[in-house]
Amino acid sequence: MDNRRYVSAEDLYSLKSVTDPQLSPDGTSCIFVQTEIVKEKHEYASNLYCLNVKKKNGPVQWTFGEFRNSSPRWSPDGSKIAFLSNRSGKNQIYLLNASGGEARQVTFCRNGASSPAWSPDGRRIAFSVNLKPHESIHDTEMEEKEQKKLKPLEVVKMKYKSDASGFWDGSFKQIAVIDIETGSIEQLTTGTADFELHSWSPDGKWIAASADLSQNVDSSFKNDVLLIDFENKEISPVTGGTGYFGDAAFSPDGKYLGFIGHEREYENATLSKVWIHDLECKKTSCLTEDLDVMVGNAAVGDFHQGASIPGIAWGEDRQSFYFLATDNGNTVIYYGNVNGEIYPALLHSQNVYGFALDGKSQRIVAAVSRPAMPGELFLLEVTTGSLEQLTSINEEFMSQVSLVEPDAISLAGRDGTPLHGWVMKPAGFETGKKYPLVVEIHGGPHMMYANTYFHEFQLLSANGYAVLYINPRGSHGYGQEFVNAVRGDYGGGDYEDIMAATEYAVKTFDFIDNDRLGVTGGSYGGFMTNWIVGHTNIFKAAVTQRSISNWISFYGVSDIGYYFTEWQIKSDLNDVETLWKHSPLAYAGNINTPLLILHSEKDYRCPIEQAEQLFIALKRQNKQAKFIRFPEANHELSRSGNPGLRIERLNYIIGWFDQYLK
Repeated sequence: MDNRRYVSAEDLYSLKSVTDPQLSPDGTSCIFVQTEIVKEKHEYASNLYCLNVKKKNGPVQWTFGEFRNSSPRWSPDGSKIAFLSNRSGKNQIYLLNASGGEARQVTFCRNGASSPAWSPDGRRIAFSVNLKPHESIHDTEMEEKEQKKLKPLEVVKMKYKSDASGFWDGSFKQIAVIDIETGSIEQLTTGTADFELHSWSPDGKWIAASADLSQNVDSSFKNDVLLIDFENKEISPVTGGTGYFGDAAFSPDGKYLGFIGHEREYENATLSKVWIHDLECKKTSCLTEDLDVMVGNAAVGDFHQGASIPGIAWGEDRQSFYFLATDNGNTVIYYGNVNGEIYPALLHSQNVYGFALDGKSQRIVAAVSRPAMPGELFLLEVTTGSLEQLTSINEEFMSQVSLVEPDAISLAGRDGTPLHGWVMKPAGFETGKKYPLVVEIHGGPHMMYANTYFHEFQLLSANGYAVLYINPRGSHGYGQEFVNAVRGDYGGGDYEDIMAATEYAVKTFDFIDNDRLGVTGGSYGGFMTNWIVGHTNIFKAAVTQRSISNWISFYGVSDIGYYFTEWQIKSDLNDVETLWKHSPLAYAGNINTPLLILHSEKDYRCPIEQAEQLFIALKRQNKQAKFIRFPEANHELSRSGNPGLRIERLNYIIGWFDQYLK
């Protein structure tokens, strides 16, 4: 008899996230980041753990405390680990001996440091630092009175705010190098561009980076891979301003530079691909041109913290490499080589959200999540295909809680388009009993629901709801044509796909009560929730989260508004009729479904005025609506926001559906 209980919202406090595995140079040890919530403080704490891959011992905790320790990187000889920690207030780089002892802080930058990358000789670490044009890399912390002084914000460019970092403070991301013995720091880049640091060449001469070096970045949406000469700081472009590229990594012999990107043929709906640049003949080629699969991880989740997705991981043979790809509801590992061979190395029904390669033995440590398994590390023997679990970080949670496995579904949309998704039965399902159904819609729209753990879905199931979630057109994982199909057609074919899936679920699964249907989603999923309740009354309750309601105002208030609207709606303020036609607010008079509106106060991606407009429009017409505003939270509330607010959000969702569907 299974005596385990069902999931609660508060189980977020029990769950532990395991991310960013990094194998030692000899392949024997793997260091990773474990994140959990400090319940008393409603804050996250991340620490480094290490396990012996060959003996399968551990894991052993290497850092302690209630700080955020992250981005561990082994020195080339495996004797040290560089990592980031905010224990001094801002992220700085620390060093820890693999043999033990206290961590030593090596950077003391005023604005913090990030992205540590070891030089091949192990004497230096390259890193990223934010600097204003007048600031020096050698500046330390500013005086407290300077920090607290209120100043007006001067805005002269359109890209002046970000949902992740707030209002632009005038700084640019630069690359610097520190000598770990002397502590001396040398700044490699300057100017008014943001440089992303990627890797060192094996001979230590070059640093691979990427940046947009355009004069007018407000109108530029490209990112070029660059080579920075370590000695004279000269910058040489690898790509020619034709697209968006990054995640550059040198082959072990320094002959090739592999990177990920695309040429923006379909704007932000373009599939990312693998590119190889031959450094001797200076020739660049795309190796996945004929692979109708997105390189990278587009899976949606609400649990893992600080997952680091590698670009290309090279084998020691200097010819082969591995990468992640988003494919048909899964995130998988592909093998490739410079001769153009590409095939899956791990193609299970799961979400691989990080991995590390031992290039000598062709063994991979992969971070894996499945619908009924929050996430653990596994050892993949590439030559045999065997997959062995290495960690049991969430064993205590799993022993106490009964999780529900979803059933995959395939159907044809109203126009015959093949669709794929899942139906999750209510926990404790009883044959012959009728249950309410909640339809979930993901954001993006160019993301993908996947075979991965989703706390919100498990919570709905635990509270007696069936859950339907599909990947409508616009989602990644089903080829270039499918992901591009939503552009210019918001509320068209995508709406039809969701409605077709709802009709299919009701007809196919006799336990679903057709009179008790609910719908919810966030971001683009919030837009679609608003759109649905303005175009049909079959849903008896809806919850819209961090949504878009008015494309006309969104154009100017979102941190991505003007270009995202032009890319996705294919219109601008010269054609407000089209923007209004695609705006759910235009159909507020048709909304009769009780609507709960959830929004974060500091959401700059879909600003809260989008929710305010919809709420007032509904209440002015005496519609059933409630508006919940989450303080000090941004667009990422459901995934990485304040834990206490995350739990309140989940309870609001359950409470609303309980009120109208039970």
